[in-house]
Amino acid sequence: QVQLVESGGGLVQAGGSLRLSCAASGSIFSINAMGWYRQAPGKQRELVAAITSGGSTNYADSVKGRFTISRDNAKNTVYLQMNSLKPEDTAVYYCNAAAYTVVAGPLDYWGQGTQVTVSS
Repeated sequence: QVQLVESGGGLVQAGGSLRLSCAASGSIFSINAMGWYRQAPGKQRELVAAITSGGSTNYADSVKGRFTISRDNAKNTVYLQMNSLKPEDTAVYYCNAAAYTVVAGPLDYWGQGTQVTVSS
């Protein structure tokens, strides 16, 4: 199948920056959209940013102008550059990929999550 491995989370002060990475591996035929979601305690998981294989991007209003999503199609990797972080950005961040495999066809895959904590 497909495995997504995230890295780059951690603890940062307000106003600081972090860069998340997510690498997809496995029996991948193709990947369409890749994205980042986050879930704070007591809240629903929400879309942070997404990017298609062609490079079109979509951002949550709360992160526009501060976060940038990018991807390296050759490496099946998606990145999230987070600048000007705020305490309200604190959450577990999950990578998502809409991938097609020969065995399973098109499916959504999720990473294990990486904690981002922004202190005030």
